[in-house]
Amino acid sequence: MAKSIRKKASKKELILQRASAMFREKGFPATSMRDLAESVGIEAASLYNHIQSKSEILQEIIFRTANDCNVHMDRIDLPSLNNIQKTESLIRFHVQMMLNRFDDYYVMVNEWIHLTEPYLTNFTTQRRNYVQKMEAILADGISKKEMKPVLPYVAMLTILSSVRGLEFWHRSGKKVLAQTMEDNMVNHLIGGLKKN
Repeated sequence: MAKSIRKKASKKELILQRASAMFREKGFPATSMRDLAESVGIEAASLYNHIQSKSEILQEIIFRTANDCNVHMDRIDLPSLNNIQKTESLIRFHVQMMLNRFDDYYVMVNEWIHLTEPYLTNFTTQRRNYVQKMEAILADGISKKEMKPVLPYVAMLTILSSVRGLEFWHRSGKKVLAQTMEDNMVNHLIGGLKKN
């Protein structure tokens, strides 16, 4: 019994992994259940033993990724960390997501508009709250003179936009190690914020 549950779980994980890659490559609307089944190597009808719909797959990819972001944000909410340390942790987390879980992260950032209600409202609320928490960390760092006097909103947009720009690294085929990419991005972004 436990073995069949594990097998079903691993098949579902494979479906989510392939769907994430296809949603990134083709977009959610252009990806059919038949395409997905073919990619996984099963009949289209067999997909429904593991998931109920294409929309359910999208929801699972987006909310699982968003949950990881929220868990990390909660994890750094510690009085022992200053705002520079919190910001660096956020940058590293998002860079690692783009480097190691590119398909999932890309789908969360770009394909969320295809969520149906109530999931669409739920996600946009989560996203707004996350951005506000990030902006609050930056604002606190600026008010405590840990960071240069920039607009927190602009700093937040710069960080997230820079991280999303790693899509070009994926496509370029450049032989830059992921750790080197992460360290360089952190040094550049933190260097632009940190007071001398």
